[in-house]
Amino acid sequence: MIDFSLPDDTRLLIDTVRRFVETEVHPLEDEVERTATVPAEALKIMKSRAQALGLFAMNMPAEVGGGGLTCVQHCLVEEELGKTSDALIRRVFGQVYPMLMACQGDQVGKYLLPTVKGDLICAMAITEPGAGSDAASISTTADLEGGEWVLNGTKHFISDGDIADYVIVMALTDQDKRARGGITLFLVDKGTPGFSVARTQPMMGHRGYGHAELVFDQCRVPASAVLGEVGSGFKLIMKSVLQIRLAHIGARAVGMAQRALEMMRKYAGDRRQFGQPIGDFQMVQKLIADSATEIFAVKMMVMNAAWEIDQGLEPRDKVSMIKVAASEMQGRVVDRAIQVFGGMGFSKDLPLERMYRDARVTRIYDGTSEIHRMLVARSTIKNGLQL
Repeated sequence: MIDFSLPDDTRLLIDTVRRFVETEVHPLEDEVERTATVPAEALKIMKSRAQALGLFAMNMPAEVGGGGLTCVQHCLVEEELGKTSDALIRRVFGQVYPMLMACQGDQVGKYLLPTVKGDLICAMAITEPGAGSDAASISTTADLEGGEWVLNGTKHFISDGDIADYVIVMALTDQDKRARGGITLFLVDKGTPGFSVARTQPMMGHRGYGHAELVFDQCRVPASAVLGEVGSGFKLIMKSVLQIRLAHIGARAVGMAQRALEMMRKYAGDRRQFGQPIGDFQMVQKLIADSATEIFAVKMMVMNAAWEIDQGLEPRDKVSMIKVAASEMQGRVVDRAIQVFGGMGFSKDLPLERMYRDARVTRIYDGTSEIHRMLVARSTIKNGLQL
């Protein structure tokens, strides 16, 4: 028998996160959207409360100060976080990249532990103008000269790149090998000569935090700046990306869609037209039923893949399927919610228009829907459907 029940401690954690998001975080959404900044004083209070409740850096192992959650628990938590804006998730609950677990020696005290504690902000610099879904096609280089690495290249769309205390930079150290041992990760501090923020790029959605263009021009870093081992960068990224995609896209998409559906459900019962609640009309019922069905399907996909990761497996094909299904489901559900609300859904008086804009990019980042469909198709043609 398959047991889908959750332990009491997991249920308590989910309830705690849900209440925190609803009572502490939701009230700040309008101000963040209006000003494109997270108010500093309110953030200080909320962040300290989140840390006191053990809700900061929940994705990281307990031995370094994180939440020590399983992948299933992490995804259930991210589902609740998905019900608010990405900017507030980052600032209040922490954006700590799991590849930081590759820190060694002095790097642990300088980067890993302070980031998990919330004292430092880290940005992940992979994407380039000529390298998006094909991360291995980057052109940023790192050459060893006199015991130092010299970085040259440009990164863009780097979340928090404008305010980060340091950046994890993905660079070529062997242009012939590339993904097969020619890519290395570097820890580069803000203020390092040759490292600059060229601009913050305006975006359609995800207001409240910067998406920066970073330039490395003869940027010299010591040999100790290598994260992991020379040539291990692509492997480190691929090792971390499964759970990141599953939690940050799959689970958060379920959360945002659930919030939109709940708004739909209530409005369909309250709003009356032609003498009856609009929820009595079959076409409105179809919008709600289709949304509920798709949310359930994607949530089950997320939970299945999360369980496999907890068993030590690497369900890459499943995560690609989830990336496509979740990102596209999210957009459809929010679109349906706007349709149910009519003109009010299109207005800025409700969070739906923000959610609509924020949802759009999930079909692009971390590999486009087209790339993931290609990966799933290739694997299925070669190996059949592996469930």
